[in-house]
Amino acid sequence: MKFIAAVDKNWAIGNKGRLLIRISEDQRNFRQTTMGHVVVLGRKTLEEFPGGRPLKGRANIILSRNPEYAVEDAVVVHSMNELFTELAKYDTFVIGGQTIYDELIPYCDEAVITKIDREFEADAFISNLDKLDNWDVTDERPGEDVSEVNFTFVTYKNSDLKK
Repeated sequence: MKFIAAVDKNWAIGNKGRLLIRISEDQRNFRQTTMGHVVVLGRKTLEEFPGGRPLKGRANIILSRNPEYAVEDAVVVHSMNELFTELAKYDTFVIGGQTIYDELIPYCDEAVITKIDREFEADAFISNLDKLDNWDVTDERPGEDVSEVNFTFVTYKNSDLKK
């Protein structure tokens, strides 16, 4: 399992249920990286998508504690056990939000991070992989479209999980 996120200098990922910033090149990278794969996300993250609809071209697994919650064109799971049973079937990307990242990052073997060279007002964060001994940078390339802000695409591998 992998995860993908855009973070600021403080490893913030959002504020008041919204992304910190929208960078078109980051959005293209997200789409290209996750297309054709399974994505795992929480209900609140899904509700921030256009029309509250699952992402097209990807199988969407939504984690919700509400046993009545259902989403057309998505698989909804209601517990971690149910989620891991479902995940065993797929090559998966975790795409947020904070609670989902907190639960699943320890089970991920790779991270695709867009590091934004700026600090934002934020209320949602993920673990700073640069401060964790088991996460190693395996690839790094600067973003090309830096009209709004400088950013870098960084790939990490979790040395605790051997694939």
